[in-house]
Amino acid sequence: MMTLVAVPLAERYRDRLPIGESTPVVSLGEGSTPLLRAARLSRRLGVEVYLKCEGANPTGSFKDRGMAVAIAKALEEEAEAVICASTGNTASSASAYAARAGIPAVVLQPEGAVAAGKLAQTRMYGGRVIEVRGSFDEALAAARELAERGTHVLVNSLNPYRREGQKTAVFEIVEELGRMPDAIYLPYGGGGNTAAYGQALAELEGTPPRIVAAEAADRARTVASAIRISDPVHADAVRTTVEWTGGAVVTLDDDEILTAWRELVRSEGVFCEPCSAAAVAALEREPPEPGATVVCVLTGHGLKDPDTAARLSPPTVTVDPDPDAIAAAAAAR
Repeated sequence: MMTLVAVPLAERYRDRLPIGESTPVVSLGEGSTPLLRAARLSRRLGVEVYLKCEGANPTGSFKDRGMAVAIAKALEEEAEAVICASTGNTASSASAYAARAGIPAVVLQPEGAVAAGKLAQTRMYGGRVIEVRGSFDEALAAARELAERGTHVLVNSLNPYRREGQKTAVFEIVEELGRMPDAIYLPYGGGGNTAAYGQALAELEGTPPRIVAAEAADRARTVASAIRISDPVHADAVRTTVEWTGGAVVTLDDDEILTAWRELVRSEGVFCEPCSAAAVAALEREPPEPGATVVCVLTGHGLKDPDTAARLSPPTVTVDPDPDAIAAAAAAR
């Protein structure tokens, strides 16, 4: 009987990551996420659209790629604990990988601003969740100060090992397509992932694809909670990446993001969290030349934010257990 064992990201891309013989492997089977062709979206827009489904990572978001490397390096450096500020995905990923490594994780989150699915994950993984009376940016400033005291290792994307791990998504995209795409669209919150994609492209040969970063118009209050970051710490790196690749930063209102979110579910059967759909909304707003091959990066799974899904999806219908009543209810959709 054949046993299938997931190859840790650090092993798969060892020659492209800052790890050595003394670096422990901390893995939950991250990476190797699906690249799905979006047939209906492709036909409607006249381009070849692929969806990089990063919600298939172990904790349901792209953060796992970078966290596998950051936590491994923290363990190698004999860290006693890790700390992060988070709108949700970093928190759950840091807590999971810290648990895997056997070290504590402290999570600072803006009070009342984190989606229920992410908060539940973080608490179950054993992360010490502390709500901060303030914004994400204030929580991050506090986390950075604690890290500077030497008591905790910061595992936000300011940690360069995080970006090293996250860049591997680009290598997978190129491997799966067999070439560079013409454009990559992805959500833009703090900008760490966009910076990581730019880093990966700089390491590869050939003309880079256009990088299009999709941000919310109201960064402080957008429904897309994962990119609810007012002051992106990687803004300069995003600007450099976008300019170098001939891309753009596209600013979207919540209606555009939610429209794309619903379309992905109903026309493609792909359920992502709202912020992920910003990539598709940006594609709708600024499509490339006809016939181009584009990749939209869906950074997190839809169950990360169950409350928004429940609030904005059609209500359930209750009927008696009668075939005629059930048929009538089904036809009324």
